[in-house]
Amino acid sequence: MYIPSSSYLSPGDNAWQLTAATLVGLMSIPGLAVLYGGVVKRKWAVSSAMMALYAFGAVLVVWVLAGFSMGFGHPWIGNLVGQPLPVLGALQEEGRAAIPLLKGLMPAFRLPASSLIYFQFVFAAITPIILAGAVFGRMNLKAWMIFVPLWSLLVYSVNAFTIWGGGWLAQLGVVDYSGGYVIHVAAGISGFVAALVVGPRTLQDQRDFKPNNMLLAVMGAGILWLGWNGFNGGDPYFANADAAAAVLNTNLATAMAMLTWFFLEMGLNRKLSIVGAINGMICGLVAITPAAGYVDGFGAILIGVAGSALPWFTMNRMSGVWPFRKADDTLGVIHTHYLAGAIGGVMVGLVANPAMLVYLGAHGSAGASVSGLLYGNPHQLLVQVLGLAVVTAYDGLATWGILKLIALFVPLRMSERELEGGDRAIFDEEVFELHHPIPVPEPLPPAGGRGKHSAPALGG
Repeated sequence: MYIPSSSYLSPGDNAWQLTAATLVGLMSIPGLAVLYGGVVKRKWAVSSAMMALYAFGAVLVVWVLAGFSMGFGHPWIGNLVGQPLPVLGALQEEGRAAIPLLKGLMPAFRLPASSLIYFQFVFAAITPIILAGAVFGRMNLKAWMIFVPLWSLLVYSVNAFTIWGGGWLAQLGVVDYSGGYVIHVAAGISGFVAALVVGPRTLQDQRDFKPNNMLLAVMGAGILWLGWNGFNGGDPYFANADAAAAVLNTNLATAMAMLTWFFLEMGLNRKLSIVGAINGMICGLVAITPAAGYVDGFGAILIGVAGSALPWFTMNRMSGVWPFRKADDTLGVIHTHYLAGAIGGVMVGLVANPAMLVYLGAHGSAGASVSGLLYGNPHQLLVQVLGLAVVTAYDGLATWGILKLIALFVPLRMSERELEGGDRAIFDEEVFELHHPIPVPEPLPPAGGRGKHSAPALGG
């Protein structure tokens, strides 16, 4: 029997939103889990994947119980965060009703709250998974299990409310199309602080941390790149022209960033590497994220080049310079996520084109648009810099406080035995088993014989 949809619902918009959310989910599981498993040292492949798996599941539970409403619900504590309430009772209502502060600023959504909640969950889930890249090879998994839900509620949801949920930074005019600040700057600065607080890897791991499977890493990176179409293409909440433009801009900036990294490697380091290609790709994806629907193709190219070149220099020429030398950031998330996200977010204030619309308003009237300095709006650049400073300061301090609190109850570092043995000591598992050849038994002696393997004679 055919059951009609609710009158507000557009099957096309809803189908794209669920598809986009699934693409973003695939970026975490298996995307980052596979990428991490290939790019880390072999003895840490299982634990890195386990940290990603745990974070994905744990964030979903806290998200529906409190995180979503803290990020998008009714204001609480002086308009700094939303009220922590579960969102399991109104999944069929129109999606915009779940974001009270934005009701008068956005057109009616044509998808249900359940689609919106799930779409926002996959963003919340990937953020601590990115953060994990800074502390591989030494963070105690029990501490990680406590850290993830606390950080998601006290840091991520606060960021989401402040910029996306209609909070005070949003009211000042700070914009972040799809998470350059809320996700990547947050994960980058928090990962750096976590690496500083937890302490460095063993000296042996710092000196020898070669990837164990580069083709596996490329597979994970490929899932990440294509999954990003949902990351940026789903954020208008409508299957509209801006969603299509955001997808094209995402791929264009990423290609430019990867090529920029290639040329810098060839020109200055005289060699190419798969790890470098992946780093350049990630920088492009991250840098375009805060700007994808606000810039035209020229802006996307500029963001791709700048968002790759600066992280290349800090990673390859400044790793021994303060502040980078202060923390053992395993996968360099301070470079590829914090810096790239910061560059993209600030460049919104420079090259955002007001002709790009995030959505059309009611009855086809003009909706939200953003213009940067090059289009006559210096104020946007100022507020983008302010937003970056606020997210950096709050997230860094909050991460430090959460870790210090956890350390009162659970050690932040693995035991010496686990640090030395890695996955085998922690899980009694490894990414692949190295079996020794099964010894071939010697042939049995002839029947009745007294060879050296025959049974001893009985009697005298």
